[in-house]
Amino acid sequence: MSRISKVVTRTGDKGQTGLGDGSRVSKTHPLIYLLGEIDELNSQLGYAITSCGKDSIILELQSIQQDLFNMGGEVSMPATEINLLEKNRVTFLEERISSMNDKLPQLKEFILPGGDELCSKIHILRSICRRVERSCVKVLEEDVNIRFWLLYLNRLSDYFFVLSRHLSQEKEGDEILWDRNK
Repeated sequence: MSRISKVVTRTGDKGQTGLGDGSRVSKTHPLIYLLGEIDELNSQLGYAITSCGKDSIILELQSIQQDLFNMGGEVSMPATEINLLEKNRVTFLEERISSMNDKLPQLKEFILPGGDELCSKIHILRSICRRVERSCVKVLEEDVNIRFWLLYLNRLSDYFFVLSRHLSQEKEGDEILWDRNK
C-alpha cells in the first residue's frame, strides 16, 4: 500500500499544513521551518553524494540521510513519544569524528571552505546544518520536546567539518588557512 497516494491535496492553499500527527499549523510555524531546513539539508546531502566516488563514504552519508528522515518524522509528530532517530546515531557520529580526526594534522588556524567539488559541498552541508540547528533551538524555545535532535545536529555539523578535512587530506589537497593579513 502506498503511503503517498495524492500529491496535490489543496489543503495547504490557505497557509496551513498538516503535521504527521494530523494537527494543522501555519506554514510559518517553527516546526515547519525546521522540517523545511531538514529537507534542504537532506537534499544537499544527496547532491554531495553525487560527487563522491568512495562507496564506504556514500553508504555513511546515505545512513545520515535516513537519520534526517527519521528526525523529520519525529518533528512532524511533536506530541508523540515515537522515537525514529535512535540516540546511538549520535555515538556513531562521535566515533566517526574521532576516527577521522585522529589521522588529521592539528589545526593551527581556521580553514577557508573549499577544496575540490565534494569538499566544497560538504562545507555547504556544514553551514546548512548549523542553520538547522538554530531552527531546532527556536522549536526548543516554543516548549516542544526536541529529544536529542540538537545534540545530533551539533555532532553532524562537526562530522561534516571533519569529513571535509579528511577527504581533502586523502586527495592530498591543501587546506587553505585563514590569513587575516590577506
